[in-house]
Amino acid sequence: MSMANTSGMKRRPTHPGEMLREDFLVDYDLTVTGLADALGVSRQSVNELLRERRAVSPEMALRLARLFGNSPEFWMNAQRAVDLWDASQAIKEDVARIQPLDAA
Repeated sequence: MSMANTSGMKRRPTHPGEMLREDFLVDYDLTVTGLADALGVSRQSVNELLRERRAVSPEMALRLARLFGNSPEFWMNAQRAVDLWDASQAIKEDVARIQPLDAA
């Protein structure tokens, strides 16, 4: 299994909420209320996601993928990249102290 290399990134990956806010809402001429109605979720849920105060859950990824005609993996991968970046920044020094093992 391979893992994405996030150590070389100089900036935080784009949050899925920013993608929705800056690209999808504009391209599809949607409002927060319109998006919430189309997804079948509360306006508060959508607003928190757009303001990057909420992560994309697997359930939301399924809803977004169905609405916009892409894949749930698109949304989950975008969220995963943000989560890994945030975690790597939070424990950077601790991880640097770990000595990698040599294969026998």
